[in-house]
Amino acid sequence: MVKIIPASFERIELTETDWDKEMVFRRIEMAARTCYKSEDLIKLGSGDRLVKALIGRNHWAMIEFGGHFTVKFICDRGFSHEIVRHRLCSFAQESTRYCDYTKDKFGQEISVIEPPGLEKDTDAYTTWMNQMEQSETAYLTMRKQGYKPQIARAQLPISVKTEIMVSANLREWDHIFHLRCAPDAHPSMRQLMIPLLEEFHSIFPYVFDTAHQKYCRK
Repeated sequence: MVKIIPASFERIELTETDWDKEMVFRRIEMAARTCYKSEDLIKLGSGDRLVKALIGRNHWAMIEFGGHFTVKFICDRGFSHEIVRHRLCSFAQESTRYCDYTKDKFGQEISVIEPPGLEKDTDAYTTWMNQMEQSETAYLTMRKQGYKPQIARAQLPISVKTEIMVSANLREWDHIFHLRCAPDAHPSMRQLMIPLLEEFHSIFPYVFDTAHQKYCRK
């Protein structure tokens, strides 16, 4: 039976300082002040002021020194096909070539993400659900016939759930938000990217002010 799960995201923290604003802004400040040999001006809270000034001058090159920030998305394949087009990111994605959805750890079923805006109890929803079930049946049948997952995956729908880790610096995340939160972005993108932008902005003010004002404030 097809399993329906919600799209979601999770910030990945490997150390206590990965997403610590003071530490991130301090790294940016150290890079910026190296240019002018003014490291002696670094003090508690000075990173906030300097980052705000850098953003005001569109001096984004220094913002890249804040480090890379990783987010794991649980999404459909349509979402993942779009996000991997961002060249300045690193990606790691659940592989339909090696993951075998007939195994117990996957519940011997495929999981799918509901398309945003598709209302339940409508003919369109029934059509979509029927297609998901047919895709699952075809996949499971091919596996029983002896075909490897890398061949059977041809039966998987674009709605199939995938997990993808995306790592990028703050400048690239800002670029992503400007593209993927825009009104003409795909609904699946906006569904996750707007709340993710809210979260980034709450942690790193100044850096995401423009995007936040444009796409999050009513």
